[in-house]
This record gives sequence, structure tokens and C-alpha cells, in this order.
Amino acid sequence: MELLSTQNRFSPNYKYGTQNMPISVIGALYPDISLCVANILGIYKTPQFIYGENPSIPGKAEASSLYKMVPNEVYEYRGILHLLLYFRWTWVGFLVSEADNGQRFLQTVLALLPLSGICFDFLERLKVSYDFNDFISSLAAIYKVCMTSNAAVVVVYDEEMTRFRWLLYLPEMESVTIGPKGKVWILTIQMVFTSLLYQRSWDIQTIHGALSFTIHSKELLGFQNFLQTRKHFLIKEDDFVREFWEKAFECVYPTTLVTMETENICTGSEKLESLPKPFFEMNMIGHSYNIYNAVYAVAHALHAMQSSQHNPRARTDIRRLNLQDSQTWQLHHFLKKVSFNNSAGDEISFDHNGELITGFDITNWVTFPNQSFLRLKVGMLNSQGPQGNTLTIQEESITWHSSFNQSLPISVCTESCYPGHRKTKQEGRPFCCYDCIPCPREKIASQKDLDDCYKCPEDQYPNEDHDLCIPKAISFLSYGDPLGISLALLVLSFSWLTVLVLGSFLKYHNTPIVKANNSSLTYSLLISILLCFLCALLFIGRPGLVTCLTRHTAFGIIFSIAVSCVLAKTVTVVLIFMSTKPGSRMKKLVGKAFTYYIVFSCTLIQTGLCAIWLAVCPPFPDVDMNSMTEAIILECNEGSPTMFYCILGYMGFLACVSFLVAFLARKLPDSFNEAKFITFSMLIFCTVWLCFVPTYLSTKGKYMVAVEIFSILVSTAGLLGCIFAPKCYIIVFRPELNKREQIVRRKK
Repeated sequence: MELLSTQNRFSPNYKYGTQNMPISVIGALYPDISLCVANILGIYKTPQFIYGENPSIPGKAEASSLYKMVPNEVYEYRGILHLLLYFRWTWVGFLVSEADNGQRFLQTVLALLPLSGICFDFLERLKVSYDFNDFISSLAAIYKVCMTSNAAVVVVYDEEMTRFRWLLYLPEMESVTIGPKGKVWILTIQMVFTSLLYQRSWDIQTIHGALSFTIHSKELLGFQNFLQTRKHFLIKEDDFVREFWEKAFECVYPTTLVTMETENICTGSEKLESLPKPFFEMNMIGHSYNIYNAVYAVAHALHAMQSSQHNPRARTDIRRLNLQDSQTWQLHHFLKKVSFNNSAGDEISFDHNGELITGFDITNWVTFPNQSFLRLKVGMLNSQGPQGNTLTIQEESITWHSSFNQSLPISVCTESCYPGHRKTKQEGRPFCCYDCIPCPREKIASQKDLDDCYKCPEDQYPNEDHDLCIPKAISFLSYGDPLGISLALLVLSFSWLTVLVLGSFLKYHNTPIVKANNSSLTYSLLISILLCFLCALLFIGRPGLVTCLTRHTAFGIIFSIAVSCVLAKTVTVVLIFMSTKPGSRMKKLVGKAFTYYIVFSCTLIQTGLCAIWLAVCPPFPDVDMNSMTEAIILECNEGSPTMFYCILGYMGFLACVSFLVAFLARKLPDSFNEAKFITFSMLIFCTVWLCFVPTYLSTKGKYMVAVEIFSILVSTAGLLGCIFAPKCYIIVFRPELNKREQIVRRKK
């Protein structure tokens, strides 16, 4: 009320004599005082600069007259989360004041924690109690929770340091049985050193390595020299210097009531720099820096207002005034536009809410056994950065608590899930607590703490540790592959053997055993067997359009010719035997024309099926990325599996008919006993291809092709061996049996 009164009078709103009403007010440290003063000054729209904690303003009139030298506390709340995320501290504890601002802190921060992936292990309220025993008991319960927690980081939010300091002093009081445990204390700007008992007498080692958000400040040139050379003691000022001097130096201010016998009389020769830092710092702290900036902001605004008298364009809606008669409400116009650089180089200006555009310093507390300490600036929180906060940290400059061995403290509920593992929630616990399980066979996790594993691209596959994707190898049955070389050599060997058999038959083409049972049909069968062997080479090598179109169709047609020749030979044997009976009409069917008709008609059906296949849905080169984990399979896609199995089925049908006819003719006289060998050859043929289908379907990649080649070789070799091996034996080793009288001999 004195601020609104005339000089030397306590009569608010009464103007008489020399006016001493301030044009602005700078203060106070605590928000409650700022609000009380704002209730009165707001009526007169007197600018009030708040250099301490920002209060919650209920009224618009009061808010319009306030200029805050500290950013909104919401930025600090978010800055705490940014700090936790920067160091990957996701498991923290909270000690929060029970006052209203503590409730606002909780409402804001607790809503942001899950969004930031942070959980709290405990949340304890620092209660206000006027009973000392109750106060100590409540702190002891909080201390037990705090020290038994595995959270290495604790955020402390309180208006002052007293309750927090009493909490850490409990072991010295023997009020708790648990010894102190190293923690990273994160302190807010609301916590200031206000307890002289703490500053002078209590051990400060417990806060060694703490991090705090402090009001931004810079060292001003000449400030320390000013403190050292100014005669504070001799200058007549208000009671602040006297009270401070007495408490700081533990002396008594000399007055007429104080005799010389009084001990520790203040002499004025005491040096401020001799005071311990926990009590008085020679450096400019944030509060002093804000007061300095507030004074200059008012000075620049007053200068701008005075200059407007000489600038007609700037006098719109502003009366021409003498500063002695100025109205405080007119200063707001210039304060809202003030912008200047102070002597430390910082730009000073206010936003539309009357808040100074600045940020917070991140300070690291380094304590020493002699009760001295250093407050090292290790970072900056810029409230005007992207998305409200930009945090910069000089991590290498931070000194941690000695229990952490100067390594970055880890504060997590569960150790990180290493690459190759994913997190799974623990029932009944916060989401920060989880178990780590290996990724499934087809997935990987390349980073730590992933919620889920993910699949590799189609052309890659997981490594053994499931933390990396490896490019898949290209897989096809090539001539450079040992399996491909082996099959190719086997094909050439059987082909050469077939050529030898064919050469032997051509050489001895006039012998009875070659002429028996239609030599032309025998040559056709040998040539088709040779082509069947060579057809297997189409399956080796990189699949292309031509090979995909020809391999199965050529294989189907040539095999049909071979089986048709076998069927024709079997039918010929039966017809010849039946034609020898008296009065038989089968003599008309015995002849080359009928056998050619059988071969042609059976082959024509298979050729038609192949033509339909090529016309409707032909095979094509394809890439299979899913069948094999570690390889990309280059293959020939059948186009129409139905047509593929129709061709196989038709060959099976011909083989079954040949087997059935040969089986029925197996007991014919020895002279026509070629049916026995045909029966064995068809038995091998049918067995091989019946086994082929399930084996083919159960293999992948080049092994599927190898199965198909093997089936072709075995079934074809069965025809060659069963039918022609006995004849070659007679031709080469038993030529005496290769006579007509031996061939026409009948069983008696």
C-alpha cells in the first residue's frame, strides 16, 4: 500500500506534494507475494516484474500488468521429460509438494509420462506438518520408499529446499535404519536455498551430482568487481543489507545500544568473497540476472516513451507526458515492444503473454568435503525451440554421484532388450517393466527395446541372432553346383550307354534277336530313351523362357513316345501269340502299321495336352522368395499345375496299361518272352513316378529340380536296362544264342 501513497505518507490514492509513486515494481521471489501485490497494483495497471517462480494468475486484470522474467513452468515440466528421455531414464521416482503448485505439476507431468514412454516407480507427497514428530515420521516413510527403490533418478518438486534437506538428513539423525543410496536428484527452479541451517551446518554431499533447472543467467562484466569494491556496510540503505550482513558474517550491526564489549561486532571490513558458496555466490545467479534485465527493460521502455514526445508518428493514442506526471498504464505499450541486447549479449524481449523469451539452464551440482560446491552449467533448455523445447546437454561435463563411478547412471525398470529380442509386458506392472523374448524365426529386431520384431524384405532373411537381415543367395540348379555337375555327368553317361546299345543293334541289325518283335519299334524306343536322357539337361541351368516352355513339354512328349513304343511291343507280343492259334483273326492286326498306329495315337494325345497347356497357361520363369529362408529360388512356374499333373497322369496311364498287358503276357512261351522284361521295366517306371509326386511336393528349390531329373533318369534307365540288357548280353557275350532256331524254339 505504501507503493501507492505519497512520499512519507501512508495514504493510498491520495496525491499531494511530491509524488513518489513508482512507475513499475520488480518483485517478488515467491508467487504468493506476487499475487498479493498484483491484486492491488493491477487496479492501477502498474507493471510488475516477477523474477522468481511464475504464479497461477486467476484474474485477467492482474495478469495484464504482470511481466514474467521466467518462462512458464509448463516448459520446465516438458524440459524434465526431455532430460529423462535424453539420458534414457524411463524408471523414475517423484517427490512432490502437497501444495497447489505441486498438484499442477502432477496433473501436467503425469499426463505426459506415458506419451514419453516413462514410468514412475513411486510418487510421494512432501507434506506440511506443524508437529515435528509427525513431520519426521512422514519423511522417514518417504525415505524408505526412495532408498529401497531401484529407480536411480528422483525428480523433486517443492517450493523450497527445507523438506528435501530434512529428508536427506534423516540418517544423521538416526531416524532411519537404511543408509543413503546414490541417486540422481533432478531439482526444479522452485527449489532455492532458503534454510540458513542447511547452508551453513548440514552436509551437502548427498546432493553431489544432482541436476537442476535454474533460471538462465550469464556473467556480467564487472559484477564481481562491483561486489568487492562497493562499500555495502557504509551506504545507508534499507534493512536488507544490515540483516544480510549480520546473518552472513554472524556479527552484530553496531548501534548506540551495542557496547564495545559485545562480541562479533560487524566492522564493515568483512569480505563477501570469504563467504562459502552455499551461502553467498559471487557469480550472478538467475534471480539477480532477471532483476538486472527487468530494470533495463523498464529503462528502455521509459526511454522509448520519452522519445515518443519528439516523434509525432509514434504518439498515436498516447498523451504527451512528462515522466514525473506519467501514468503507469501507458508504459505497457512500450514494454510489450521492448527489445534490446543486454551487456551479456542476450536479447531481452517479451512474448504476447508478457513472458520473457528465454529458457532454463541445466546445472550440475558438484560438492566438496569442505562444504563448498560448484554449480556447473551443463546444458540449456530453450523454451522457444521446436515443439516448445530444445534441450542441449554437454554430457562430458557432468559429474555424477560417486556411487555411479562416473558412468552414466541407468534408471530403468528392466534392462534393455538387446537386438534379436522383443519386449513382452509383465502382468500387473507398468509398461516400462517387461520381459525379453527372442524374435520368431522369420523376424528380426535390429535395435534395443523394440515392442515387436519385424520381417526382413523379401530379398533378405534373418541371421542366426535375428538382429540383422542378410541378402538371400540366388538358388537354381546350375552346372557349377556339385549336384548339377553330378546329374549332368550321370545324364551323359546314360546317354553314352544308350548310344552304345543303339550302335550294337545297328551293327547286328541282321541278327534274329534284333529283327524279332519289330526292329523299327526297337530303334524308335532306343532313340526316345536317348532323348529322354538328354531331356534332363533342360532342367539344369538358369531358368529362361525357352527352357521353361520346352522342358516339361519335351519331357512329356518324348516319354509318351517311349512308353507308347513299350506298349506297342507288348501288344505285338500278345497279338503274335494269339495269331498262332488255328482260325485266329488276329493275323490281320499283326504288322508294322498297327504298332505305328499305337505309337502315333498315344503320342498325339500327349502332344495335344501339351499344346493346350502352352496355349492356355504356359510355364514361365519365376522367382520364389518365400519357400526357402536363405535363398531366392529361380524356377519355372508351371503356369497351370493342373495341366502339369494331367501330362504326368497320362504317362502314368500309358505305363499302367503297358504293365497290365505285359503282366498278362508274362507266361507266354519263351520265344515271345520279351513281356517279362517289359513287366519289370514298367514296374520300375510306375514305382519311380508314384514316389516322385510326394517327393516333388515336399522339396524346394534346386532339390525339387534334382528330384525331377533323378526320376527321369531312373525310370528311363529302367526301360533301358530291363528291356535291352538281356538282348545286349546275348549279342555281345552269347552270340551262339543269337540264331533263328533259338528264337523260334517253343516250350513243349
